[in-house]
Amino acid sequence: MSASVLTAVAWPYANGPRHIGHVSGFGVPSDVFSRYQRMAGNQVLMVSGTDEHGTPISVQAEKEGLTTRQLADKYNRVIAEDLQGLGLSYDLFTRTTTGNHYEVVQQIFLALHRNGYVVPKTTTGAISPSTGRTLPDRYIEGTCPICGYDGARGDQCDNCGNQLDPADLINPVSRINGETPEFVETEHLFLDLPAFTESLGKWLSTRTGWRPNVLKFAQNLVEDMRPRAISRDLDWGVPIPLDGWRDQPMKRFYVWFDAVIGYLSASVEWARRTGDADAWKQWWTDPSAKAYYFMGKDNITFHAQIWPTLLMGHNGQGDKGGSVGPFGELNLPDEIVSSEFLTMSGSKFSTSRGTVIYVRDFLREFGPDTLRYFISVAGPENQDTDFTWDEFVRRTNFELANEWGNLVNRSISMAAKNNGAVPAPTAPQAADEELKALSRNAFETVGGHLERSRFKAAAQEAMRVVSAANKYLSDQEPWKLREDPDRRDAVLHTALQVVSDANTLLTPFLPHSAQKVHELLGGTGVWSAQPEIREVPDLDDASVEYPVLMGEYAAEQAAWRSTDIEVGRPLSKPTPLFAKLDPKLAETGPEWAPIES
Repeated sequence: MSASVLTAVAWPYANGPRHIGHVSGFGVPSDVFSRYQRMAGNQVLMVSGTDEHGTPISVQAEKEGLTTRQLADKYNRVIAEDLQGLGLSYDLFTRTTTGNHYEVVQQIFLALHRNGYVVPKTTTGAISPSTGRTLPDRYIEGTCPICGYDGARGDQCDNCGNQLDPADLINPVSRINGETPEFVETEHLFLDLPAFTESLGKWLSTRTGWRPNVLKFAQNLVEDMRPRAISRDLDWGVPIPLDGWRDQPMKRFYVWFDAVIGYLSASVEWARRTGDADAWKQWWTDPSAKAYYFMGKDNITFHAQIWPTLLMGHNGQGDKGGSVGPFGELNLPDEIVSSEFLTMSGSKFSTSRGTVIYVRDFLREFGPDTLRYFISVAGPENQDTDFTWDEFVRRTNFELANEWGNLVNRSISMAAKNNGAVPAPTAPQAADEELKALSRNAFETVGGHLERSRFKAAAQEAMRVVSAANKYLSDQEPWKLREDPDRRDAVLHTALQVVSDANTLLTPFLPHSAQKVHELLGGTGVWSAQPEIREVPDLDDASVEYPVLMGEYAAEQAAWRSTDIEVGRPLSKPTPLFAKLDPKLAETGPEWAPIES
């Protein structure tokens, strides 16, 4: 029975191009999951976009001599191109600077306010002495007053996980210019997190299937919840639709507040763009739908604590109760799929620190599937993982080129040379049936891993089928069976059947090369659909246009099952699936990301 599956993907911040550390957390895992779910026959809605509000955008705009809107426009397009090149199959990848997003954010806020979960509060705000500009919490660093960690941010300490205020930090400094911020009194609106202590804690206690690191982190947060600001003193953000606030030019919603609501606003925009304005409800108000959220571990707070409380507050399900908001009773997350960090030489990827490999540079030289495979099989699924060129070269050469590429090449080459088409299995033996049973059974095993977002285990199991097929060919030696063409044809048919099965198993990981293998096996049409960049007008202001990612995924042929290969289908000599990399790359790295000696 088909299920409705929401894939909600963390929103990349639009202040620069994406590096491979970013996409290892939110990008590739979410796409592998979504492609599998579509192949399994489920109705998937995969949404996200660029996060474009907040002071960091304004700071970067000044550096580049652009207005904030121009900078957001620039990197919205750059990021959309990066993600399209990587083959991330969004149903809609949009942005937060749309009329639709503003409206949805304001409606969620008003529902929270009506239900009593928003309170005004006078607090201290951090100001840059040299510019007078408000400093965002994440742009202030210092020593954590709780655990003593040197490098805690103004909103939380990544070491102990506690929520912080910038004024709490010991020796706070601005990450922008190193100066000591000034703290001044200002009035802001706060989300009353303590009013969700019981309801959030009870809900988290039912999340038994979550990754242990995510669940433990979220449960620890409940023990000490304090009101959290949802407004800021700046002019770049979603306006606050409340008397006494809406006319203040320097009061806007805090960027974190509007960004998490983007999952809902993107779903609403997708529905409006596809001709059925209520279609989003299939994934948001139907209790049988499932919602999976993908991000890096630094976003757990916002997805396992903040976003559920916003949904509960809208639904009137917090400790204070309340009435259901304008969007109906919205579904809470079913799972928070958080990855650890992909590091480089032990350090977190960081553009500001120069520890970075940009996605577009990687794609230009190595293509998308090698990166997708590396992240899937060797990435930071459950623990921080160091990216090295040595490991990338090894995985590409020995697993993709030697194992998978070689199996495809020699199976199709021999069949094309001897038969010109897929041969009939005229003399099958036990070894043939054993291998075919192994590949058929792998669908349940690999699919089970993908259902639970165990991408590394799933990729390894798929490659186990590939290794078994290579061993089978080496054992059967069809190139020596010229005097026994019936047996040779049975061996080649078996090999081609398992190539077809393995290609299906690897499609979520390697969608670009899967399309090529489909065609090498004589297939036509779209096997694994790719996202498209479409230029669209803002739904609420036709004078504004921007790029979105969308795709025609329902028409693709890829399905999660073993399909009998068609006897007689014409075959021709294949071209290599993956080029082997120069081993020297493992020692030097490419020119644009050299290994420092």
